[in-house]
Amino acid sequence: QVQLVESGGGLVQVGGSLRLSCAASGRTFSTYAMGWFRQALGKEREVVARISSDSGRTLYADSVKGRFTISRDNAKNTVYLQMNALKPEDTALYYCAAASGGIWSRYDYWGQGTQVTVSS
Repeated sequence: QVQLVESGGGLVQVGGSLRLSCAASGRTFSTYAMGWFRQALGKEREVVARISSDSGRTLYADSVKGRFTISRDNAKNTVYLQMNALKPEDTALYYCAAASGGIWSRYDYWGQGTQVTVSS
C-alpha cells in the first residue's frame, strides 16, 4: 500500500510557475506508475500527466503539453509536476495517484490534493 501527500500548491498570477511535489510512503514506490490529476470546481476530475515507474514514458493532457513536466525521483519516493505558463483554467485541486499495473492501469492510491489557484 502507498500513502501519498501532495504539497506545493498556492496562489500564482497568470504566466507564473509552481512545482508540485508528492511524497510517497512505502518501499515499493519505484514499482508504481504515478499520475497527476486535477478537479476544478463543478467539473469532473481529469488526468494531467502520467509517468511510468522507471520514468521511461510520460503522457500529458493536450491542455498542458509544453507547459507542464512530470518527473520522479525514486530514491526520494517523490513525484513532481513542474507547471509553467499557468493559465486561469489551470485552477483546480491537484491530486497525485499511484497505479500498480502500469501507466495505463487504474490508479488505486490517491493523495488528499493541493489547491492551485491562478489569478488573472
